[in-house]
Formats: sequence, C-alpha cells, structure tokens
Amino acid sequence: MLSYTSVHLDAATASDNTVLLLHAFPLSSRMWESQLSALEAEGISAIAPDVFGVGDSEPRNNWSLTEYVNAVASLLSSLEISKVTLVGLSMGGYQAFAWWRMFPQTVTSLVLCDTRAEQDSPEALANRRDFIDAVRENGPAEAVDRMLPVVFAGSTYASGAQITDVFREIIMQQSGSTIASAMAAIATRNDSTELLASITCPVTFICGTEDKLTPPSLAESMQKKVPGSTLHLIENAGHLSNMEQPERFNAIVLEHLGRKR
Repeated sequence: MLSYTSVHLDAATASDNTVLLLHAFPLSSRMWESQLSALEAEGISAIAPDVFGVGDSEPRNNWSLTEYVNAVASLLSSLEISKVTLVGLSMGGYQAFAWWRMFPQTVTSLVLCDTRAEQDSPEALANRRDFIDAVRENGPAEAVDRMLPVVFAGSTYASGAQITDVFREIIMQQSGSTIASAMAAIATRNDSTELLASITCPVTFICGTEDKLTPPSLAESMQKKVPGSTLHLIENAGHLSNMEQPERFNAIVLEHLGRKR
C-alpha cells in the first residue's frame, strides 16, 4: 500500500476530477502542503501519494516508474477516482509521462513542473550511479549534502527560508536504500521526447527561472512540442518552484484548473 495526503476525497468531488500531485526526488507528499491547502480552500479534491519506502508507503527495492504508476492507479481505483489532473514536479514529471503512456484515458489535464522529457546522457547516468552508490554507503545525509546546494534559487538561500530545513528533514526521514531505489527508478525511465506530440489534453508547464537541474530552456523546448500548451516561468525559484514561490505556483495551477482566485 501507498501512504498519501488528501483533501476533499468524498464521492461527490472525487468522482468528477481529482488533482493528483506527484512529488519530486528525494522528497515526499509533504512538499505539496501549500498546494493541498490552496486546493482545499477552493473545494477541489486532491491526493498526493508517497513513493515506495517514503512515509508509510511499503518499501520496495529495484522498482520502476511503471510499477509505481500501477500502484498509484490501484490506489485511485480503490478510492473510486477515475479522472485526474496530473501535477508532477521533477521525478513526479517523469511519473506523469509514464502515466500518460499507460493510462491516457484517465487524464483530464497535465501540469508538468521543473522536469524533462529526455533520457539521461551517459555523463548524467554515471553521476546517478555514483549518487546511488554513495547514498547506499553513507545514508540520507549524503543526499542532503549533494542536493541542498543546487535545488533552490539564490534568494532562497540568502533569505534563510525554512523550506531548506523542511527539505533536509524530509530526506533525513528516509533510508539510504529508499533514496537509492528512487534514483535507480529515475535512471531507468523511458525517453518521453516523442511522447510530447501525442499529448492531446490541456498542458501547462511550470519552471523556476533559476532551476539548475532542469533549466527553463528544457521547459521551453517541451512546450513547443505539445500543441496548445502554455509555459509559466516563476521568478526567484529554482528546481522546487512550488515550495519556493507557493503563491505564484498555486495561482498558476488554479488558473489551469479554471478556478482563478
């Protein structure tokens, strides 16, 4: 079973359309706290599951994005949720691509954030393998040390924002094995570049202007390949734009859903 956080999951709203929030690596559904609050305030049903081994989700080694998407699909079926708007950030974006490939008939729309469609280059794959080995050996602190300096915008570090503490706390609650397994799933994902032109539902892309890991140029490239899609760049945000600039991020998502504040 997968653990999850949700709002308004009653029969009246969930059967209509639910926002499915897919979290980034190596975080948890906790990263979506601001978005869940905003959706709850608008009376919109939403669910944010945790990947294997995170929160109270069952641990699993050597899992793939396909396996995880199937597990989430089973969870939604048990909750009688048939249609979703997918909001995926970073690893969550990779999962959203896999979801569209597997269950396009269930997708009402997509919000793809700070992510990429391409497979990793040989250099990037080598870096991921090094990350996996190091985290297995040294535990979650290794992931914090490697990722914390590069995920946020410069202004976030300068302001001493509490989200850097939240980032650290979420990672430190996981085992090195859980983090390594998630990274391995990312490394073995399918290339989704050719998939972009086949996406027929409404699509919004979001990217932080200071995202070093999946920079705006990648978002711009994807947006050009998806007919009718839109792109929003968020100033003073890095790779975790939803945590750094939640009000702006939430406004974009609500606009996408057709419910402006």
